[in-house]
Amino acid sequence: MPRLPRLRGRNAKIVATLGPGSRGAHTIQLLAEAGADIFRLNFSHGSHEDHKKSFDAVRMAEDRIGRPLAILADLQGPKVRVGAFPGGKLKLGFNTEYDLVAAEETDKENTIPVPHPEILEALSEGDRVLCNDGMVALTVTAAGKTPRVKSDFPAELSDRKGFTVQGKALPLKALTEKDREDLDFALEIGADLIALSFVQSVEDVETVKQIINGRAPLIAKLEKPAAIDDLENIVEAADGVMVARGDLGVEYPAEQVPIIQRRIVREARAIGRPVIVATQMLESMIDNAAPTRAETGDVATAIYQGVDAVMLSAETAVGRHPATAVAIMSRIIQATEAAEDYRDSLRQFMGDRSVELTIDVVARAAQSLAFAEKATALALRTGSARRLAQFSKHRGRYMVLYGSSDEARLRKAQLLWGVHPIHVGDIETGDWPVTLLKTAELEGSVAYAAWKGENDEAAWELGVRRG
Repeated sequence: MPRLPRLRGRNAKIVATLGPGSRGAHTIQLLAEAGADIFRLNFSHGSHEDHKKSFDAVRMAEDRIGRPLAILADLQGPKVRVGAFPGGKLKLGFNTEYDLVAAEETDKENTIPVPHPEILEALSEGDRVLCNDGMVALTVTAAGKTPRVKSDFPAELSDRKGFTVQGKALPLKALTEKDREDLDFALEIGADLIALSFVQSVEDVETVKQIINGRAPLIAKLEKPAAIDDLENIVEAADGVMVARGDLGVEYPAEQVPIIQRRIVREARAIGRPVIVATQMLESMIDNAAPTRAETGDVATAIYQGVDAVMLSAETAVGRHPATAVAIMSRIIQATEAAEDYRDSLRQFMGDRSVELTIDVVARAAQSLAFAEKATALALRTGSARRLAQFSKHRGRYMVLYGSSDEARLRKAQLLWGVHPIHVGDIETGDWPVTLLKTAELEGSVAYAAWKGENDEAAWELGVRRG
């Protein structure tokens, strides 16, 4: 890997989703140059062949621009969808009743096929069903083997649109057969991060972590009420979380989503789990070359909360201006992090729970040492992803230069706030803190923290080197 170019002036990271509008090698390189740190492969769409081409293109861009780029494999999860209609769609009339049938398709009038009999059996009278991300709203008027629903307003329901029972835990497995195949493929090609969709319980997280077996961190996507009800335990079990606001906005009234986002961010930050905020962040840039003021404020709000990363979805997957969207998001992050009240806001979302006391103390001490010595940066050497995340947790004033010869570790570190991964040949010998400083093209002095022990959590060395 070539030398690292001058570090970007921001701490929060950017996730860019790849799709038909951005799979090309040239576009991926433009996204990376504009500021993308992590590239998302969305397994809800595209073939394994498509994702492998994207994977290879990201690795090529990484070599060309000279900094680690992470790849996030996002599993589809047990997404419930309606079946197929004659002519591809069904027009729904206000207050008109329809039968729900357990079938892949139907040719009957006033019938909606749902190829998930276990879901139909779980329905109760009065349940509210939302389809197509809430564009279609139905109320269950009769339960049983063939439930009946009425349409809350006139609408049109097309083939294979999403089907959600609002606010209700559904009898769904953590991994579908498709998910298992996609997970095996993602791990085989070397994905750096795995995202699990529609998490409902700690058991969902633990089941998939056992399959992954340490090969990649697991990001739990929080989008179901059952997950929010058990938020603390799920955040503890996962390696990171994503505020998946698309389905959260279907499961909950829209006005509740910002409140839930704040709760998730606060919980994740309190124990040092990286947190991503996703969905519709710069939605208008799917077509437009500039975002709305409201979208700019939405991104800034997430940055004020101290999230590790913000994610672009359709904006880069199918949008007309993918690299511009990344560049604008990067500018919003930099401007927000430079604001006078930014650090005050970070502290409000810090939380006061300590998971690993020794590392917390060392992280604070290292930042204090850097401040006292007027250092340019803080260099860190550790082989533990959790220790690295704990350093990031404190949202210190000094960027963390994380050096390693292990490219896989460097890529995984891209998710963490304020951590700048740097590839160095041998981190164990020589004046490694100065090597990291010079490789980052920085001048001055560097404070450092180095893990020296095996099992003794207190075995840290702190110091300062002059560049």
